[in-house]
Amino acid sequence: MSNTSFVHKSVAGSDRRLIACALVLAFVWLIPPVNIGWAQTGFAQSGSLKRSPAEVVKRYVRLDQKGARLDAMAFDVLSPYVEWKEEPAWDQIVVIQEAHVHEDYRKWDIIDNLDVVIPVTFRVRGVVSLKAASFVPEEKTEEIRFHVKAVENQWRIVEPLIPPHVGITRVVNFAREAGLYEKDEEQRSALAALTSSLRKAK
Repeated sequence: MSNTSFVHKSVAGSDRRLIACALVLAFVWLIPPVNIGWAQTGFAQSGSLKRSPAEVVKRYVRLDQKGARLDAMAFDVLSPYVEWKEEPAWDQIVVIQEAHVHEDYRKWDIIDNLDVVIPVTFRVRGVVSLKAASFVPEEKTEEIRFHVKAVENQWRIVEPLIPPHVGITRVVNFAREAGLYEKDEEQRSALAALTSSLRKAK
């Protein structure tokens, strides 16, 4: 199920439906192409059970921060790192300043040699609602614990499946570009307001 179809269903009858759709499409169009072959080759090294399971979490978090999870077509790039089979559609994006994967095993929950929980600390700036094309600032530190297990002789993240956590600079660029290509005046104004709100948070 695509992000676009989700937005149509979620805000049917809303005056802001077209604004939300324009924003979602902008996210999809403006994500830079990812070299899938390179990503899979890199995973062959980082996903090895001979390597630290933190490598898988780092690669996944880095792709998420760049906006890869906003495009359903990009799931092939993410699938080598996770156990779930599809990316759900989201109605919000968590905007972050930075993310830190704790690589020190002494901070992990070690269930056994092939089953660990690795904490990641996010510096959150706020949340973008795709339904309303709006940004709600909320400065906080968020810790999410990624459960990583050995699956078919490779490290995989098995949970949790969280909303996209995207870098603020990337989100600003998406919203700005969406406004440049938008022809409807009301939608363009809403996107301009969103861009302005995000820039103030930088």
